[in-house]
Parts: sequence; C-alpha cells; structure tokens
Amino acid sequence: MQTAMKRHLILLGLAIGVHTAYAQETISPALPQDKPVFLTNATIHVGNGEVINNGTIAFSKGKITAVGNSVPAAGSDATILDLKGQHVYPGIIAPESKLGLVEFESVRATIDAREVGEVNPSVRSIIAYNADSKVINTLRSNGILLAQVTPEGGLISGTSSVVQLDAWNWEDAAYKTDNALHFYMPSLLPVASSGRGGASSTDRLKVAMDQVEQVRTFFREAHAYQQESKHAATNLKFEAMRKLFTREQKLFIHCDLVKEMLIAIDFAKEFNLDIAIVGGSDAWLIADILKQNNVPVILTQPHSLPVMQDDDVDQPYKTAAQLQKAGVLFCLSNDGFWQQRNLGYEAGTTATYGLSKEEALTAVTLNAAKILGIDKTTGSLEAGKDANIAISAGDIMDMKSSVINKAFIQGREINLDNKQKQLYEKYEKKYGLK
Repeated sequence: MQTAMKRHLILLGLAIGVHTAYAQETISPALPQDKPVFLTNATIHVGNGEVINNGTIAFSKGKITAVGNSVPAAGSDATILDLKGQHVYPGIIAPESKLGLVEFESVRATIDAREVGEVNPSVRSIIAYNADSKVINTLRSNGILLAQVTPEGGLISGTSSVVQLDAWNWEDAAYKTDNALHFYMPSLLPVASSGRGGASSTDRLKVAMDQVEQVRTFFREAHAYQQESKHAATNLKFEAMRKLFTREQKLFIHCDLVKEMLIAIDFAKEFNLDIAIVGGSDAWLIADILKQNNVPVILTQPHSLPVMQDDDVDQPYKTAAQLQKAGVLFCLSNDGFWQQRNLGYEAGTTATYGLSKEEALTAVTLNAAKILGIDKTTGSLEAGKDANIAISAGDIMDMKSSVINKAFIQGREINLDNKQKQLYEKYEKKYGLK
C-alpha cells in the first residue's frame, strides 16, 4: 500500500513538474546596468518637442548622463551602439491601465481591478499588480515602458500607482506608489427609458446626482476628520484621504460630459484638491475653463465614436489638437490593459488631426509624466532622468514603420520577446515561411 502510494506521489510530482516546465515564462527581468552605454548617430526625439539629428545619448547606472551632438567621448569600459540613423524615444507611458490587474476579462478569478462596495479610498491597486502578466510583454515590444495601474468599480475605487514594466514582483515594479485617488462620477447623460417598468431618464439623473452628493458628503466628513487633533476611533477610509487634502496626492475624476467636468472643478475648489479629468470626451467644449482652473485631462480611447450624435464623427481625433491650442495640459490613454499596446499609434492619429509629430509624442511621454507626477525622473531624454529609452527603426507612432529593436528601463536592456512573437516564429518554422 505504501509502495503504491509512493509511486502515485512520484508520478503526480513528475506530472506537475512537466506541466510547470511547459508553463514557465521564458522572459525574466534584466540585470542592473553595469557599464556606461552610448547610443550614437541617432535621431533623438527628446520628448519635449526637441529633435536632435545625428546625436548621441549616454547613460550610466540607470541615469542619462548626456544628450546632444557634442557628448564627451566614451571611456574604454563603455558599450557603444551605432544606431545608423535609427530613432531614439523616451519610453511611452500608459496612464489609466488595468495592466497586471486583469489577465482574462471573461474569467472572474483573473480580475483584480475592482473591490466590493461603492467607497473604497483605502484600496491600493499596486499590491494586486501581477508582474508576470503575459500582456505586459506585448506593451514593451511597442515601446511602452511604464504604466499607471488603476482600480475601478464603485464611486471611489482606491489609489493607482505607476509601475515600470520589467520586474519580478510588485515591489520591484513600483515606480511611484499611490499617486492618485480615483472617483468615477456617475454618468449624467440622459438615457431614454428601456421600456415598460424601466427607470425614466429623470429618475436616472436623480440617482446619479444623489450619488454625487453622497461622495461630496463623504469628502466633507473626511476633511472634518483630518482637522481633528485626536480621534475617538481610527477611520481607515478617512485616513486614506489624508494625502489628498495635503495635495500630496491627486484626485483623478473619471467623467466625459461638460456638466460632469464642471462638477469636478467645483470639487477641486471646495476641498482645495489637485485634480485631473480622466475621459474628457467633451473637454474641447470647455477648454478655456479647464485652462483657467489648471485642470489637466487624460483623454481616453482616442479611437472612438463621439459622445453626442451631432458631434463631428472625427471629433475624438481632433480633441487633442484643440486642447493643445487652448494650452490645456493633456495626455492620451487607451483605457484597459491589452489595448494599451496601440497607444503610440493612436498618438500618431492625433498628429494627423492637428498636432505636430513631436506634440503627439509629448502627449504619450512628458505630458503623461507631468500629470502622473513623475516628470522629474522620466518622460523625456534629459540628463539626470532615468534611462527609460525605446529605439525604433522607424517612426514609433506609425504602425507600418515602427520596429522596436532595443529598449532600456532605468538603464537595463530589457527582453522584447513575447508569447505572440514566439508563436509567430513557431508556425513560421512549421510552414517553412522563414
């Protein structure tokens, strides 16, 4: 009996071992940069609108040390890469992403983006981030090197954090933790009744406004709690709001319509908050008000249909240029997780509809860094900043010519392989197409 049991356990162990071997991820995080690197003869897109032709960028110990046409000569210990006219870009930053929080949208067990309940300011998305998600590698191979991992669900869904996309775990990945609290404003778009017994448009709007007032009341109570010198009992939800009221943390308000954005601005004024609009489909209609109140906008889903039937069909493509013209700080996001890999190409679309190429690049690099509060360390290729760099054979915002050959995160040269590339090569070999 014991012999049979042992044999069974050995076979079970072998089966698990074989399964694990086939399931193992073959891509591991890169080692820290150990010697200086010089990228020469490149077209350098700095990210702030400047372009340096036939330039050199040097970085050491993860930091950029020099950029330009007259960079000091490399030492004997340096690695020199002659890029022969290739393009060098700051790593693209993907705001408002569920990356690492969702693996399969149809499988509930793989969804960690939301928590039960309507008001959850103490929820932290960073601790649920899965650094082994296979989706991550598809973004890196398109030049996207950082992302803002964002919770959703309810009215106040918790805090987001910025991660770098080459890590063993969430602690390694953390680039800026708890940078923003997220408020999902109920939609104030009138919707026709769904039929007999369905709620009327008026009823739905009343429910939405009641929810807005519920959040406003919560903010007032949390603010009053912060003013107390001593508490009879600790309130974890109120405690989680502390950095918001000291403006160490931003409030990201998810909304699209003009009336919703005006309520958001009113929130900022009442509680003296540092806010950003997420969504902002109608931001072009009140660009002057947003500018006056210094409210930045994260435009989500640039490839989409307009909100209202009487808007121009290409309005979502034009909105970025209209905000740029009005002087509103904005960036782009693709909202979701796997779709984020197309963010650079969507920036290219905005360049077709009014932005210059470098302005479009800034919308997914330096502008995003400013809104996320990480512009002192990344977002552009400037001395002193992290060496978050993507090298492309062509235009990183053009789907036809963009081929990312190399990428560096904090000076580490990362692996650009992914499961999709591996499958392509597998069947290319199978059918003799290589």
